[in-house]
Amino acid sequence: MLLKKILLLVFVFAYFSSINAQIPPLTEKDSTIVSSWIFGIGYNIIDDSGDVFDKLFDIKKSWNALPYPSRISIGKYFKNGLGVEAIAAYTKYSKGKRVDRMNITENEEFLSFDTRLSYDLNKVIGETGWFDPYIGLGLGYTDANNVSRGTFNGVLGFRTWFSDNLGLDINSSGKWSFDATATNYIQHVVGVVYRFDIKKELTKQGEEKLALINELEKENIRFNDSIAMVAEVKEKAIQLENQLAQEKEVARLAQIEKQKLEEKNKKFDEIQTAINALDKVNFNFNSSNLNTESKKILLKLVSILNNNPELIVEISSHTDSRGSKLYNQILSEQRLKSTIQYLSENKVSNDKLIGKAFGEEKLLNECDDNTKCSESKHKENRRSEIKIIDFKN
Repeated sequence: MLLKKILLLVFVFAYFSSINAQIPPLTEKDSTIVSSWIFGIGYNIIDDSGDVFDKLFDIKKSWNALPYPSRISIGKYFKNGLGVEAIAAYTKYSKGKRVDRMNITENEEFLSFDTRLSYDLNKVIGETGWFDPYIGLGLGYTDANNVSRGTFNGVLGFRTWFSDNLGLDINSSGKWSFDATATNYIQHVVGVVYRFDIKKELTKQGEEKLALINELEKENIRFNDSIAMVAEVKEKAIQLENQLAQEKEVARLAQIEKQKLEEKNKKFDEIQTAINALDKVNFNFNSSNLNTESKKILLKLVSILNNNPELIVEISSHTDSRGSKLYNQILSEQRLKSTIQYLSENKVSNDKLIGKAFGEEKLLNECDDNTKCSESKHKENRRSEIKIIDFKN
């Protein structure tokens, strides 16, 4: 009976695995760009011969272009297939070219500014991905051959995309002048376009694939739930056993850490007590030299530091308030130097010492510049103090 159940589970698992293997995951081909901004720069070719459709490809006599990019455009394209663009173009009519049905005798400049409403033909023929044909209408202003004119524009073109961002734009526009004194003309464009601020959505096929994947996922969840029910009791037993072992190990490690911390705290308290028992290192008035009593105190500190190499202490030196603040600051720095130098001479590493000089900033009593005090009270302020900064163990 148990063998039959196992075989049934193996069969079901193999069945769902085979279904899953037949459905590929979603890819880039399952989504399409529905809106974006497009910036373009390219070559601008003008046929202003006035011959309209009679001599469309009379390149030698009628086409005018510069050897460098001379047209820029920027446009916003929407999900419904519409797009709005602003375009500026510049070129030069070359001497001898046919313009307005006449051969010009001098080089002339051409400048145009256009706005355009376009429509993505893929909305009609279906998404092709890399091929993006469009048509459009617009209004513009042209200043060419010393004649200014407003124009009504019609465009037919396509973009071919090498990636989501980079593509090639090829189009031709007919531009009809509002002014009967100026001829109509044709503008051809070949340029590079860059697409940014892209927004994508799934294609119809992509949505169908996603729905199928979601349905399969639900089936997989139901299947996994049934597998889980079979193994639930065993899994809980294993988890309980692992949990008990883990809790036991955590408790053991916690006990070890607790003992280490207790030992560290005990040792720290002992060191702190020993340092607290030291008297302050006092100095004679107007002196930075260590006296005999101060050296005895520092030797006790040397013993503590040498017995506890993990200890780092701060030595802070102070003065009484007599004298100027600048002088007292310098004097406290000299006292600090004397203190640290004596400790160094007695084999205390400098990296175990942090020195600070405070001058008369931190008096221990009321004996400031405005208070008259006895010599014994001033002596309290002429000191170097010792404080534990770090204790690594």
